[in-house]
Amino acid sequence: MVRHGPKVLVMCGPSGSGKSTLLRRLFDDYPDKFGFSVSHTSRSPRPGEIDGKHYHFTDRKEMENAIARGEFLESAVFSNNLYGTSLAAVESVWKSGKICVLDIDMQGVKQVKQRSNMMDPILVFIKPPSLKELEDRLRKRGTETEDSLQRRLAVAQEEIEYGDTPGNFHLVIINDNLEKSYAKLRDFVLAELVKNGVDSGE
Repeated sequence: MVRHGPKVLVMCGPSGSGKSTLLRRLFDDYPDKFGFSVSHTSRSPRPGEIDGKHYHFTDRKEMENAIARGEFLESAVFSNNLYGTSLAAVESVWKSGKICVLDIDMQGVKQVKQRSNMMDPILVFIKPPSLKELEDRLRKRGTETEDSLQRRLAVAQEEIEYGDTPGNFHLVIINDNLEKSYAKLRDFVLAELVKNGVDSGE
């Protein structure tokens, strides 16, 4: 059976923008509607991370070869580690009858947009209220060195400029209030699904 409508919801935004929290709310409210695509990475697992749940942890050379064979929808390098979404991971979500959700960076979004012939993505950018607010959020986490924090902020500045460029995303949400931001995300995505002939599940 051919399933019409968007097959992929793409979420992008700087680390600390709150997109993971918004996505968790969406999954909690609509567990039968959305499925998360598990990314691959060449970095080592962090304490508590489970292979196949948080990431597919893999060897860098092996991942590079798979990318060269065209097995990845998108891939990017961050802090000298490879990250990417395999086509198999997306197919796995599609086969379960759910909308596939990707949480990817700016490099990944550009690659997904080049694949618009094989999917019809909903593109959403989550933006912090300001770079200062983003810096405060990242410092409160206590997981960054000063060097890694400055690198993240530099990347965030570039991502925000890309997010603010007209035509790059269908929706940009300034996440200054979690409840309001979630309502905007939920209402927009469900409306897009209905518009494209997919039952919103409400």
